[in-house]
Amino acid sequence: MRTVRLGARAPARWRAFACGLFLLAIGMLAAGAGAWMPHLAVLFSATLTPDPDAKLPAPTRYSYRGIHTTLMRGVEAPLRVKLDAIVPAELDDVLAFYRTELGKLGWQEQHDGAVIAADHVQLPFVSPLGPAALELGRKDGSTSIHLVQKNADAANEANIMPDPGQAKLVFSNIGETEAVLTINEQIVPRPAGANAVALDLAPGKYFYALSVPDRPVTTNILAVAAGDTWELTVGRDGDAWPPLQLY
Repeated sequence: MRTVRLGARAPARWRAFACGLFLLAIGMLAAGAGAWMPHLAVLFSATLTPDPDAKLPAPTRYSYRGIHTTLMRGVEAPLRVKLDAIVPAELDDVLAFYRTELGKLGWQEQHDGAVIAADHVQLPFVSPLGPAALELGRKDGSTSIHLVQKNADAANEANIMPDPGQAKLVFSNIGETEAVLTINEQIVPRPAGANAVALDLAPGKYFYALSVPDRPVTTNILAVAAGDTWELTVGRDGDAWPPLQLY
């Protein structure tokens, strides 16, 4: 049996055969690389592609994504839909993506209240359903997305549409005892099982207190903007729920 030592030269016919195998391997590797190149190009591309299954426009590439939908009993359509996402892309690329995709849906960008900075974007829109807003932020090499769309018809159907320039607060008590809301120098008692009551508020920040017999008083600060509707609820067990933006 013949062995070939390190550094020794093999016979010419074996060298030719080895060269042929080497060239064949290079050809196969090149063909394989050509087949994979389109996939690699998509993987590392900076282009953002819209996800056809998302309820609101969103890129297919993301590290986090969540949808929040606000519903009210007796009203079929959502009052408000919010998309939260984090995308590993530059803020300018995300902004360009949304201007394109929202424009396709008939959303009209508004100049009043718009903020465009290197690390933060805030854009109000008017959508076919109602008011909408896009907020982008830059952090840790990614871009955060907060996209909100309100449904004006649903808010009118639910009778929670705030007056122009005002905000609205809905107080609900589904507990078994009376609950009392104190806000904006108003004291609003609500018996157990009573229908919700709505209050009109000017835009601003309000200290409020919710009291239920035999329970500690819950206090907090609620910030409301013009055109927003919020809800404060006392649950069945008498606990005060966190404020919920309805519209």
